[in-house]
Amino acid sequence: MEVGVVAWIERTSGEHWRVRYRSNGSVTSEGGFTSVTAAQHRAREIEVGLRHRAFRDPAPARTTLDDWLTRWWHTLSVDDLTVENYAYLIGKHIRPRFGHTTLGDIRSSDIQRWAADLYACGYQHTTVHGLLSLLGRILGDAVDDELIPANPVRHHRNRGKRAHHIIREMLWATPEEVLRGALQAAQLHHQSSALLIVTAAWTGCRWGELAALQRHNTHPDDRTIVIDPDTGTLKESSRRQWLGPPKTAASARTITLPAFLAVLLKHHLETHDHSPVFPNTDGGFLWRSTWRTRTFNPAFDGNHHLPNPHTRLHPIRPGLTFHELRHSHKT
Repeated sequence: MEVGVVAWIERTSGEHWRVRYRSNGSVTSEGGFTSVTAAQHRAREIEVGLRHRAFRDPAPARTTLDDWLTRWWHTLSVDDLTVENYAYLIGKHIRPRFGHTTLGDIRSSDIQRWAADLYACGYQHTTVHGLLSLLGRILGDAVDDELIPANPVRHHRNRGKRAHHIIREMLWATPEEVLRGALQAAQLHHQSSALLIVTAAWTGCRWGELAALQRHNTHPDDRTIVIDPDTGTLKESSRRQWLGPPKTAASARTITLPAFLAVLLKHHLETHDHSPVFPNTDGGFLWRSTWRTRTFNPAFDGNHHLPNPHTRLHPIRPGLTFHELRHSHKT
C-alpha cells in the first residue's frame, strides 16, 4: 500500500478481488469483484469520495430495519397512545415488509410498490399516508444518525387515474336529522347516547370532550359545561382509558348551552349517579370504537342491509361521522 493512498485492492482467491479502505480510523472491505479493473474502479470512487468528503461508509447502511427499530424506540419522546399506535402499525405492516431488509437496500421504488399493494388490499388513503409518514420518520431518523445518506420515502403528488386519494365531500346533518338519529341511537343503546349526539350537534364538542365530561363540570342551572384544561378529554388505547388535556390550549373552555339542552342535561343527571355524564352500562367511560360501530353508525346509516335485525333502523344520513356531526352545529 502506497503512502497517502486511502483505498486499495487485494486479491482474495482466484479471480476475485476486494477493495479495502480506511474510514474513521478503521479498515473496511468491499468484496465480490470478479476483475481487477472493476475493483480498481471502485477503489478510485471511494478514494475520490473520501477526499471530497462525499463518500459515506456503507457499513452502517447494512443495518437491518429490525435492528434499527430496536435502537429507534428509545429515541422517541411521545405519549403512550402514540407509542401503542406506532407499535401496532410497525408490527402489522412495516416489519413484515421491510424488517429483514438492510436500510441501504430500501429504495423509493420499493416503498411506492408497498403503498400500491396496500391500496390494492383496500386500505384507505389516510391509512396508507399514515404508514408512509411513520416509515419516513423511522428512516429520517436513520439519516440523522448517519446510517443512510438520504430518506427514500417520498410523498409523490397524485397523478391522473393512478391517484388513490378520492376526497369525499364533507357531510352535515340538519337539526331534524340529528334528532332522528339520536332517537335511533336510544333504541340501540340508551337515552344517554341520544343526548350525547344532541349535545355534540348543539355545542360542537369533540367526542373525547363529551366522553370525558363529568358531573362536577356540568352546570345545567348555569347553562354551562366546562372542558377542563387537565382532564377535559378521554384518551384510549386498545387496553386502557385515561383523562388528559384537550386537543389544544384553546379547547379548554366554558361552553354556554341552549336552554332546551340545559334542561335535558339536568333531567339526565337525575337518572344516574355516575361521575361520567354519558356513562357506559357499567357506569364507566364509553369506548369510542365500540360506541361508534354499535350505536352511532347504525343510528345514521340504518340497517336495511340486515335481513332480520333486532331493531329496524332507517337510513338518515349514511356515512355521517361524529366529526361531521360537530360541524353540523356551525351550519
